[in-house]
Amino acid sequence: MNEIFQKIEALLSVASKPTILTIEGGAASGKTSLADLLKSKYGAEVIHMDDFFLRPEQRTAERLSEVGGNIDYERFKEEVVNHLGTSFSYRPYDCVSEQLSEPRGLRQSKLIIVEGVYSMHPYFGNYSDLKIFLSCSSTEQKRRLMQRNARLYPRFVDEWLPMEASYFEKFKTKSMSDFILDASKKESL
Repeated sequence: MNEIFQKIEALLSVASKPTILTIEGGAASGKTSLADLLKSKYGAEVIHMDDFFLRPEQRTAERLSEVGGNIDYERFKEEVVNHLGTSFSYRPYDCVSEQLSEPRGLRQSKLIIVEGVYSMHPYFGNYSDLKIFLSCSSTEQKRRLMQRNARLYPRFVDEWLPMEASYFEKFKTKSMSDFILDASKKESL
């Protein structure tokens, strides 16, 4: 982790605009935990890709068959990527109500972290100054997913994990990352 801290601090020391850090990786690999750690250390703003799930009317067979198509990447680019470096707000998707919620404003911050699967989708272009990829063993990932939500566990295993694997394979997000961390053990973060 010290190398990551040093890299962030080097970027922040010369930046004239906010430094953008993306944290990519599979479900339950520790992305949110790492984002929370960095937020605490640097006072960063964090944007979660989970806020950009597809709304029900967008979940067509065609869209869901598209590699990386199970997020609203168009809205993410329009509401977030196109406004990085300025004050802006976006409307998080609420999974319970299945609607967009009230706008969330981002305060001025030297570091903005985008965490979540699909944060490095090529549709966004190269908007990130630093890319981190987290992985963990399949056994640990499944243990964490079961612990997180036993009811949704079958959907993770049967639907979402295969979609993530296709996305990682097609767009090579791991190999395009500046840092690759095995987060199988929580203390590694």
